[in-house]
Amino acid sequence: MDVGGDLEIFTLVAEEGSFSAAGRRLKLAPSSIARVIDRIEARLGVRLLLRTTRSLMLTPEGTAYLLSARRILADLRETEQSIADQSSPKGRLRVSISQLYGRMFVVPLLRDFIRTYPDILLEIISSDTVVDIAGGQADVAVRLGPLPDGPLTARKLGVTHKVIVAAPTYLAHRGKPIIPEDLHDHDCIGFNFKRAAPTWPFRKDGRDFSLAIKGSVETNNGETEGQLAIEGIGIARVCAETVADEIQAGKLVPLLEEFNPGDGEEVHAVFVGGAHTPARVRCFVDYLVDRL
Repeated sequence: MDVGGDLEIFTLVAEEGSFSAAGRRLKLAPSSIARVIDRIEARLGVRLLLRTTRSLMLTPEGTAYLLSARRILADLRETEQSIADQSSPKGRLRVSISQLYGRMFVVPLLRDFIRTYPDILLEIISSDTVVDIAGGQADVAVRLGPLPDGPLTARKLGVTHKVIVAAPTYLAHRGKPIIPEDLHDHDCIGFNFKRAAPTWPFRKDGRDFSLAIKGSVETNNGETEGQLAIEGIGIARVCAETVADEIQAGKLVPLLEEFNPGDGEEVHAVFVGGAHTPARVRCFVDYLVDRL
């Protein structure tokens, strides 16, 4: 019993309004179309179509059946497309990237990717909030820093480094911290999307330690964090690669450099791995690994 084929034929009959029109679309005789409709009605035990000499009309049961048939057929096509996409790079690809890192390092690479894979529709989710990859909120996420435990696959893209900075206007007003503990007397800008107490890592006399910082402003956006520092609102710990121009221009001043642990913060592409990973995900991650 070809239920899928029956649904296709019933849907087309309802849309075309006659057996003859549906038959022309499917290259089937009207009598063959009529037999399919009779079979469906016999199976269900209800009348789906009211037949007159000039037209067909859906019964209430027929209208309900049509809505369900369309939904089932759409789900079936989506499933088939999803499986087909696993073998060839095509379809929608949702990529989550932190706003600042994405703008500076990933977005400049996308033009060539789009030209190379014209059948992929890129959907860029630009946010510093961690999305749930396993839960289906995105297909790939570019993440900075430690990775949580879980079933996801991660491929390393590169390393970033952190630097503590403040604007000359802030330092002129509040003074320059000499040792990490001096930060207790300063306004520090917290980067906080996990709602945990912000801490900054340091290395002093060969010992690594973390220092809780406080201030008047917290943000979950790296670009906003840097801009707050430029405006003289406080001291920030930011990605060194993203503020290199501002430091060169004198808009920001590096602080406490001798206490910087110097450990790089790894950048990863995170996705659901395995044998059934769609080709569009694999080729995008490979592309980033080759170029970052």
